[in-house]
Amino acid sequence: MNNRRNNGLFRNAVLYIFMFIVVIGAIAFFTGNGQSGTQAINATKFTSQLKSGKVKEYSIQPGNGVYKITGEYKKAQEVKSSSPSILGGTSKTSVKSFTSTVLMNDPVVAEIHKAAKSGQATEHVKSEPSGILSNIFVTLIPMLILVGLFYLMMSQAGQGGGGGRGGVMNFGKSKAKPADPNSNKIRFSDVAGAEEEKQELVEIVDFLKDPKKFAGLGARIPAGVLLEGPPGTGKTLLAKAVAGEAGVPFYSISGSDFVEMFVGVGASRVRDLFDNAKRTAPSIIFIDEIDAIGRKRGSGMGGGNDEREQTLNQMLIEMDGFTKTDAVIVMAATNRSDVLDPALLRPGRFDRKILVGAPDVKGREAILRVHAKNKPLDSDVDLKVIAQQTPGFVGADLENLLNEAALLAARRNKKTIDASDVDEAEDRVIAGPAKKDRVISKHERETVAYHEAGHALVGMVLSRARVVHKVTIVPRGRAGGYAIVLPREDQMLLSKEDAMDQIAGLMGGRAAEEIIFKQQSSGASNDFQQATGIARAMVTQYGMSDKLGMVQLEGGGAMFAGEQFGGNAPFSQATSQIIDEEIRRITTDGYKEATAIIEKHRDQHKAIAEALLQYETLDAHQIKSLYETGKMPADFLSAKQVDEAKADSFEESKAKLAEKDAHQEAQYKQPETDEPNDEL
Repeated sequence: MNNRRNNGLFRNAVLYIFMFIVVIGAIAFFTGNGQSGTQAINATKFTSQLKSGKVKEYSIQPGNGVYKITGEYKKAQEVKSSSPSILGGTSKTSVKSFTSTVLMNDPVVAEIHKAAKSGQATEHVKSEPSGILSNIFVTLIPMLILVGLFYLMMSQAGQGGGGGRGGVMNFGKSKAKPADPNSNKIRFSDVAGAEEEKQELVEIVDFLKDPKKFAGLGARIPAGVLLEGPPGTGKTLLAKAVAGEAGVPFYSISGSDFVEMFVGVGASRVRDLFDNAKRTAPSIIFIDEIDAIGRKRGSGMGGGNDEREQTLNQMLIEMDGFTKTDAVIVMAATNRSDVLDPALLRPGRFDRKILVGAPDVKGREAILRVHAKNKPLDSDVDLKVIAQQTPGFVGADLENLLNEAALLAARRNKKTIDASDVDEAEDRVIAGPAKKDRVISKHERETVAYHEAGHALVGMVLSRARVVHKVTIVPRGRAGGYAIVLPREDQMLLSKEDAMDQIAGLMGGRAAEEIIFKQQSSGASNDFQQATGIARAMVTQYGMSDKLGMVQLEGGGAMFAGEQFGGNAPFSQATSQIIDEEIRRITTDGYKEATAIIEKHRDQHKAIAEALLQYETLDAHQIKSLYETGKMPADFLSAKQVDEAKADSFEESKAKLAEKDAHQEAQYKQPETDEPNDEL
């Protein structure tokens, strides 16, 4: 498709260049009277050449008080060119014709007639032309050709830019086209993990199906529904499901599609969109990323005449102008409702605001079942367990997880997707693909092992609310290793104790490095970033600081970038200093607690680190066994170490990958003889 479009643009460009050359040639032809290789001479020189017998014939034509003379020489005359030649100097050219102009009252005219009677040259007399028609032909026709060429180029440019039919005449038309209700197969059953959100939209569907029932009771259906939530939670899918259930036309457009470089285009497109929706009512208008045009007015640099603000003003007018019989519902999606203009959110416009958040464990399981319908899953795949292991995942993440598992199964030449594929897909989605062939020095590898063992140990001790799911020293993405610590259950609230436990767990890596190696490395940078973020939220948002008390200093949302900086911060400089001191105190307390735990459990810490050095990856069952007994589970199958010091070919790489996948699958499917882990 792109190649075809590029070839079309190339052909159009060649056509435009050719047409431009033709037009320029035509203008030159008209202005030069169609004569090339012609010399312009004055009347005196013409008389001299006529008397000397060089002129073969000439024509004389009166017009506008002058005689216009055109003629031909008996022999070609050499003349010097006014432009320098490529080799330097002046060039000579041969001409066979000439032009000249003589005033009607000039005495030279008598000499010309006298020379013509002597028979030295043949004289032709032409009648005076019509001046008006000549001027029109010479000036107006080339201008019309240029205007036509410019219009054709602009029309083609408008079509290439998505303007559709009419091109340059269609800038003010909306790009949204109504989707055929019969082609929309999405229903509420295809949207999982948002059951309460769907309940809020049921009456919207009922209204679109039978508007008269609501109008008869005097009810005013919400003119607009705003879907707010993080990216990937299914806001667009919900809007399509509403249209699919109601069986009405669905106009879908992005907020950025309204605004162009031409002033007034956005407002014109808004008018056209709402007019089209009213003509096909009942219908749904869906505006994705409405914050592109719906931001608070007055925060930009363009003032009241800003193009985006004009577009927003027109949308406010259109939504406010709805009547009860319009039967048009406006649905919009955004993840930045805090920056929207208050006039857009008032009753009568977006009456209903629905928060589409991250799904809970039940919702994640339902989403997984929807996306697993067309995927052959093995009997060892438990979607409920996967849902428990993926807190914080939204619908897009879960769809990507199962897709990665399907890709892994296909790469391993399997007919079904088993638990080992899903487990590897989780790691790939969270941290990226593994980089087992990366060369790491012995000391650095030991540092990473004891660092990650520190996270795991502190997580095992402080396991009241969170559980260590997996720990590995296999590099993935930018991480040299990582530990996955998941909450026991979905939490809507975060207590101060839970927050302090998380900070202590994050500090376990640095504490282990200083205790074992008496050193500090850069491996804890991401740990500090997360710990600082939790501590700052505790101080500035959750009111968990005794010095600052129960106040919220941040987290209210800024109107535009930089509002909380440059002197507009909602607190004083002294308060800012106390915030910094409290954050430092909280992170230091977490580090001290992690240090005390590792010092107290040195044997367990060493056992986990040595197991990581040998096996590279440990799951929850193995970590629990090492923490309680200091040994790996009896049913564990040790990994076969492969150490090659040469570059592998494609066939060798493929064979090693198959061997590694087969080993991981066999390791994953080993029966567990120990008691089941209640913590997962």
